Amino acid sequence: MAQQNSPVTESSAHLGLLDALAVQPDAITSRVVVNNDLMRVVYFAFDTGGMLTEHSSPRAVVVQLLTGAIRFSVDGAEHAMVPGDVIYLAPGARHALVADAPSHLSLVMVDTEAR
Repeated sequence: MAQQNSPVTESSAHLGLLDALAVQPDAITSRVVVNNDLMRVVYFAFDTGGMLTEHSSPRAVVVQLLTGAIRFSVDGAEHAMVPGDVIYLAPGARHALVADAPSHLSLVMVDTEAR
């Protein structure tokens, strides 16, 4: 199901991801779904209290909350996310998160300088 190398020129289907990436007690788990020179898609599962400390990415990032509740900070501004919410991060934007409930998150990173 997870792909470590996903050629840009080949289509692929990734099904049953939420079932395959169950929330684990006191843990943050992830699965790389697509990975190539242009794009990387990663699914995350967070238990309540799970957090990622502030960091940045050189890529543009689109974050979508799939299940649960997360407080997501972007450049110091905190956003309370509910399922279906989307946040766009410009390359280099500082961000962090805390899970307020067991949650699943989709992260799409796009290399804006590729090709």
